[in-house]
Amino acid sequence: MANPCILKFDHICKSFSSTKALADISFEVNRGEVRGLIGENGSGKSTLSSIVSGTLQPDSGTMYFQGDLYRPSSVLEAANSGISMVVQERGTIPGITVAANIFLGKEKLFLSGGLVSHKKMNDAAAKILADIGAQWIRPDTLIDDISFEESKIVELARAMYGKPEILIIDETTTAISQRGREILYALVKRMKSESKTVLFITHDLDELIQVCDTVTVMRDGRFIASLAKAEMKSDTLKRLMVGREITGSFYRADYDENAKFDDVALKLDHVTLDGKIRDISLEAHRGEILGIGGLTDCGMHEIGRAMFGLTKPLSGDVTVLPSGKAIANPRAAIRNRVGYLSKNRDQEAILLQTSILDNICLPSLDRLERAGFISRGSERSLAGKWAGELNVKMSSLSEYCSSLSGGNKQKVVIAKWLANDSEIFVLDCPTRGIDIGVKSAIYRLMEQLKAEGKCLIMISEELPELIGMCDNILILKDGRISARLARGRDLTESGVIQYMI
Repeated sequence: MANPCILKFDHICKSFSSTKALADISFEVNRGEVRGLIGENGSGKSTLSSIVSGTLQPDSGTMYFQGDLYRPSSVLEAANSGISMVVQERGTIPGITVAANIFLGKEKLFLSGGLVSHKKMNDAAAKILADIGAQWIRPDTLIDDISFEESKIVELARAMYGKPEILIIDETTTAISQRGREILYALVKRMKSESKTVLFITHDLDELIQVCDTVTVMRDGRFIASLAKAEMKSDTLKRLMVGREITGSFYRADYDENAKFDDVALKLDHVTLDGKIRDISLEAHRGEILGIGGLTDCGMHEIGRAMFGLTKPLSGDVTVLPSGKAIANPRAAIRNRVGYLSKNRDQEAILLQTSILDNICLPSLDRLERAGFISRGSERSLAGKWAGELNVKMSSLSEYCSSLSGGNKQKVVIAKWLANDSEIFVLDCPTRGIDIGVKSAIYRLMEQLKAEGKCLIMISEELPELIGMCDNILILKDGRISARLARGRDLTESGVIQYMI
C-alpha cells in the first residue's frame, strides 16, 4: 500500500521581476520517503524549497501539508508546523554560542528567575549534539570559532531538535566532509525509519541515486518528471535536467606527463598561519592548474585566504612574480591581478543586495576612473561584456545578485575577476553547489585560462576534479604538505587518499 501524501503542490507560481522562477508546479510527496529534487541552477528547486520552509511566499497556487491548507508566513511558522530546512550557505547567527544558535527563538525554555540559564541551555544542546553524533562540538563555543562544516552540523542539530515531519536538505552535503555526511545520512535514515519525509536537493547524481527513494526533476521553473528508484539512471537524469543528451567527460582529456612550468606567478615562502599552517612553501606557475587538497580541516582554505591577503601570515611571505611584490592585503592582491573565489560565496565572494553590474565592476573601479569620475556607461559596457561572456542568466544588469541561482552567482564572481584582467586565480571550491552544466562550463573556462598562460590554483575537497583538472596536486595533512603529485593517467583517488589520512 502506498504511503499517504504528506505534502502537495498545486499550481505553484513565483516570479522575481521579469524572471519566472516557478511556473505552475504540481506534484505530491509521500510520508516516509526520501524525495530527491534536482535540476540545473535556475531550475527553481531552491525557490520551491524556500516556499515550503516559509522563506518565500508563492505568487499563486496552493500547498497542502498533512491534508491541511499550508501557507507559512515565516521560517518560524514552518518549523512550528513541522517543516525544517538546512540550506547550502551559512545559516547560523554570528557572535553567539553554538547552544544559542540551536535554541534561537526558544530561549524561554531555559528561563530561571526571569533570566536565561546558560547551563541548562548548554546541557540541552550537548544532548542534541550527542544524539546526532556530533558530541565533539562544545555548546558554549562561539559559533565564529568553529569551522564552516561544523556550523552546518549545528544547523542540523537545530533542525532535528524541532522533531520535523519534513526535513529539507538544500545542497548541504557540498559544504561538509565525509564525517559530516555520515551524520547527515544517518539522520536521513532515521527520518525514513520514523515514517517522516526528507526533501533532498543535490547536484551529485551518484549521491542522489544512493540516498533517495524517488526524484523529482525540474527545468526552467517547471515540473519535468518524478521517477522511482528503479528509473533513477545517471544518463536519464542528466537528459531530463538539461533537455538533451549529455555525453563526454567533464574533465581534461590531455595528459602531458613531461609538462614543465618555468615561470613562477605566485610564491609562498615558509608561510606559517595561526593554528593550522606551519612553514608552507610552494610555487604556482603560469599556464599551470595547481591543485590543493586534503581533509576539510587540513588548512587548504586558509592557504587560499593567505594567497589573497585575507589572512596575514605570522611568518613567511606571499609574493607575486616577477615583480616580487608582497600580497599583504586584498587591495594589494587586486592591484597585482590576483582574483579569489571564496568557498563561502554568499558571505565573502559576492554582494547579494547589490546589482550584477556593481559586483562585476567593483575590482576594476580604479581602472575605470577618468579624471576622478567613473561613467555609468563604462561600467555598463564592462559588466555587459563579461556577463555575456559567462552567459549569466538575468533580467538585466541592474538585477540584485540575491535573486540569482547559485550557478549564476558563481558566474558573476568569476566575471568580476576576468573583468579586472586577473593573471592569477585562486579558486576555492569553485564548483561547490552548482549544476552539471555550469560545472562543465567552469572546467572549460579553466582550460581556456590555462592555455592563455594564466596561473590557476584550485582548492577542492573533491578528489575527482583535482585529479581530472590539475597539472600538479599538493596534499595537505596536519598543516603541512604531505605529497606533491603530478598529473598522470594512473593517478587514482585511492592513490591520493593515502597522503591525506
